[in-house]
Amino acid sequence: MTDLQPLLQGSLNDLHPIIIAGPCSAETEEQVLATAKDLAKNGIKIFRAGIWKPRTKPGGFEGVGAEGLQWLRRVKEETGMLTSTEVATRQHVEAALEAGVDILWIGARTSANPFAMQEIADALHDAKADVPVLVKNPVNPDLELWIGALQRLYNAGIHKLGAIHRGFSSYGKHLYRNLPQWHIPIELRRRFPNLPLISDPSHIGGKRELVAPLSQQALDMGFDGLIIESHCEPDCAWSDKAQQVTPDVLNFILNTLVLRDSSVTTESLTLLRQQIDELDNELLEVLNKRMRVSREIGQYKKEHRMPVLQIGRHDEIMQSRAKLAEEMGMSGEFMRNVLAAIHEESVRQQIEVFNDRTH
Repeated sequence: MTDLQPLLQGSLNDLHPIIIAGPCSAETEEQVLATAKDLAKNGIKIFRAGIWKPRTKPGGFEGVGAEGLQWLRRVKEETGMLTSTEVATRQHVEAALEAGVDILWIGARTSANPFAMQEIADALHDAKADVPVLVKNPVNPDLELWIGALQRLYNAGIHKLGAIHRGFSSYGKHLYRNLPQWHIPIELRRRFPNLPLISDPSHIGGKRELVAPLSQQALDMGFDGLIIESHCEPDCAWSDKAQQVTPDVLNFILNTLVLRDSSVTTESLTLLRQQIDELDNELLEVLNKRMRVSREIGQYKKEHRMPVLQIGRHDEIMQSRAKLAEEMGMSGEFMRNVLAAIHEESVRQQIEVFNDRTH
């Protein structure tokens, strides 16, 4: 997919950042229209609402279905906004296109399923669709699967593509509903610099109070836009009420966001980057010295018939170094990840010593 240079074309060209907003789910015609009119009043150009809602377990609200597409049609007629919704099957695609939905997005569960992605790609191809399609990252942190989902659409002739970063599912309790793992969308941007990249702070945070800081963080990283859940009465929402904000709160958030000026001179930035390069070289030298010591430890363990892994020592290092990192103003989780990688390489170095029959 080296020739993939997709752009969201047409009406979205002049929007920066791109803002897509609306309720998690279309619940009633009144709720949809009330939310849309308030958003339009505040200058939002693209309205979103889930018509079909994939639920983790059966029994929950799974969307109003095709009936809600007519509500989106009314939104378009009465406010002039573009409309968008999620599709997961051929039937969804056909119904949404027939109803005149302007932008389609594909959810995290669907983008993780190559069979489903191919079905959607085929449906869009058969319909000769010329609408932008946004693909959310898969639920698991798998960049190649994300790229594969985009590639299936591209190969089917759908070139108005964009990506939505909604974070990645994980086990256990965390600050975020879905871990951002920013390095994954950043790597996607590195590989495909012209691919529009939109952040979904609602699903990353899972709490309305996290929408603003996550939005700012995304824009600071050069994301092209935001897709944010907004509901006229979020506390009464039928799904994901904790992460939705009112149109007025959304307006306040957007007005407080800082857009970075990319035209500012980079002379001072170049000097700082030179310092980073020098520090990186120093880090590599220190790591090289550490690995030499690890090999010496491996030799000692080999001569004294000791096992490579010393679990107690490993746990002690992880806890003490993470605590020290936090005292220095760094993230303990970051340091644990760094130490885990260093430990893995140290073990590999020691195993090489164990397998070296020349000593």
